[in-house]
Amino acid sequence: MQAFTRAVRRLLARLRGAPHVRRVATAALPTEYGPFTVHVFEDTRDGETHVAMVHGEIGAGEDVVVRLHSACLTGDIFGSARCDCGAQLHTAMRRVISEGRGAVLYLNQEGRGIGLANKIKAYALQEQGYDTVEANHRLGFDADLRDYSVAILMLRDLGIRSVRLLSNNPKKLAAVTDGLVVSERLPIEIPASASNQRYLQTKKDKLGHQLSSL
Repeated sequence: MQAFTRAVRRLLARLRGAPHVRRVATAALPTEYGPFTVHVFEDTRDGETHVAMVHGEIGAGEDVVVRLHSACLTGDIFGSARCDCGAQLHTAMRRVISEGRGAVLYLNQEGRGIGLANKIKAYALQEQGYDTVEANHRLGFDADLRDYSVAILMLRDLGIRSVRLLSNNPKKLAAVTDGLVVSERLPIEIPASASNQRYLQTKKDKLGHQLSSL
């Protein structure tokens, strides 16, 4: 229900006009990979908060390495092997540090936008034989409800004008291209394991993710 309410609020906001974000907090964030500056943004449409971790000087904002990462509590925090989310997040952080500048946006869109509780319900359906897309549909959701308009506004606020996008997702690439210049797509593939082989294959077959290793 919460995910549905958020989706309705976003739809109404789009009908009223362009979405808005505001930066509400900034601080240094040392990590095991290197130093970042963390910025917290609020979506004024629904009150959700999203995070941008920036490393280095953005400068003119051209050709900046960027990862748009949707929150995954189970993968990012608990180390779930059902998905490749946690590995992608930390790979992106390492890549940004190695590049000398870049940004990792951590977007509050759990479970491709359906929320944590519904994601766990989807996991239960997957244990009954449904794949990740079928499980979402059984719960009454589209396969992917994520909205990247806030991410575009966050990047603009940070002074980023063109990006080298760390992503395997063509829909994400198209969404970012709608508001910014994407000068290059950088693959961010994590080798499949026995626990996430079907999940990754479904993302490739049904969601069009560009996964050359499968």
